[in-house]
Amino acid sequence: MDDNYKLLLPNSGYRKLKSFQLAQLVYDITVHFVNLYIPCNSRTCDQMIQAARSGVQNIAEGSVDGATSTKIELKLYNIAQGSLEELRLDYQDYLRQHGEKLWEKESVLYKEFVARRVCKALQFKEFIAWAEKHTSNSVQIRNYPYKSVLAANAVLLLIDTVIYFLKRQIQSKVSYFLQNGGFSERMYNYRNNKKV
Repeated sequence: MDDNYKLLLPNSGYRKLKSFQLAQLVYDITVHFVNLYIPCNSRTCDQMIQAARSGVQNIAEGSVDGATSTKIELKLYNIAQGSLEELRLDYQDYLRQHGEKLWEKESVLYKEFVARRVCKALQFKEFIAWAEKHTSNSVQIRNYPYKSVLAANAVLLLIDTVIYFLKRQIQSKVSYFLQNGGFSERMYNYRNNKKV
């Protein structure tokens, strides 16, 4: 490796981060969800898409910027987390406004979704189809698609998972920084070692 690049922290790429992969899935599902279930003239429509997009973009940018600045990386991961929290509230609002409840940990749907370890769009679609079939006898007639309730609850579980992985990334980065310092310290040490 070129000596100049020893100053940069090793990075395997944001596309390999579980937080990025799941945030991207949340974004894709959100775009589809909004197109199907949120009125296009509603301000919520754009806000949900932008919050989901911000989660993805800030994870990617934080990962790249982390090569030289732990401070910026942590800041961007926190922005991603904040955007996903905003998106979480929008999905919770959707459920509340339709008189629906969040899945509890003991519910069959919650347990099934977690057991499937959904991380791809096809797996998400397969779960929604399974859940529709599983709940068809207990669903009362509603004036909105019940599939939207299933999707909203499932996306909330995905958001929880993304935030879990983001918090782990943040803790790992803080620990590394406390042990090894930041870019400025590496530059200083590198220059001093070159003089010797």
